[in-house]
Amino acid sequence: MSSIISQPVTAKLTNAAIFLVVTLKPGAQHDATVRGLCADLSSLLRGVGFRSPKGHLSCVMGFGSDAWDRLFGQPRPAELHPFREIHGVHHAVSTAGDLLFHIRAKQMDLCFEMAGAIMDRIGDLVTVVDEVHGFKYFDERDLLGFVDGTENPVDQAAIDAAVIGGEDSTFAGGSYVVTQKYVHDLRAWNALPVEYQEGVIGRKKLSDIELADAAKPAYAHNVLTNIVEDGEQLQIVRDNMPFGEFGKGEFGTYFIGYARSPRRIEQMLNNMFVGVPPGNYDRLLDVSRAITGTLFFVPSATFLDNVSDEGPASPSDDANSSPVASPSTSSPPVNDGSLGIGSLKGDRSHE
Repeated sequence: MSSIISQPVTAKLTNAAIFLVVTLKPGAQHDATVRGLCADLSSLLRGVGFRSPKGHLSCVMGFGSDAWDRLFGQPRPAELHPFREIHGVHHAVSTAGDLLFHIRAKQMDLCFEMAGAIMDRIGDLVTVVDEVHGFKYFDERDLLGFVDGTENPVDQAAIDAAVIGGEDSTFAGGSYVVTQKYVHDLRAWNALPVEYQEGVIGRKKLSDIELADAAKPAYAHNVLTNIVEDGEQLQIVRDNMPFGEFGKGEFGTYFIGYARSPRRIEQMLNNMFVGVPPGNYDRLLDVSRAITGTLFFVPSATFLDNVSDEGPASPSDDANSSPVASPSTSSPPVNDGSLGIGSLKGDRSHE
């Protein structure tokens, strides 16, 4: 029995990324073309990536709730639903998105070429609602000046955090992903004393050393996003990226978090926007505004490879009973890096 191969949700962090969110135009005649792309995605990835083997090109394809129903119908992932708005001290918006392409590589030209290959196939059938070109900033820092993603889980811990197992066996090997585009008011942030900034994040700005628990304010980002259930810390895998355009005066962090259940990320965001207790919200949001919010399901690569123009092949009994690929046969483990949104305790390693 062959193992289920996951999409590279736990791939090592890279220096460049393109986050492409699109909506499908009306017309059932387009659906076969999109399903054809699903089946051919691995081939496109090999074709582009073979030209630069050391570029670590990867691409994750995700589906919004409405798009899943339109393209695949039943069965559907157990926890797939549209992103839920959060109305707290600040507002987490819900925005349109049928398909997500998370394209990563060591260099932007590979990301750009892969995005072009995808859009050559479906560009006439979709509307691009958000496109962000992300980059690594100095020593793994975000534009706020703090190291981002220190506590990302790695290796097996990353797979355990991000990849569905027996809890939804039909879609074992899949994952859920939440994306949000945060725009920073850098002038307001840089006007704050460094000591206050460190309290907001819960870490020292220069050294990246975590503040002692007794020294952290209750509103610290890494306090509110630390989720414990039944004595177990619930982790997610993040690959956030800074972005910016001087002409638009727009600078920020693109948050992307993978988890085996979206409830983990939703609880983190509720803690940030509403607060624990309500009103004790994440002060980072005073200078960082979420302008998008989407939730997608990321099926396994095995699922995508078996999609036909008429629809996906039903998951076989063999696939349902087979284990998800181990770290040696699935996508590479996650390295650290990324904005502390969803910052969780774990190990840290560098490539």
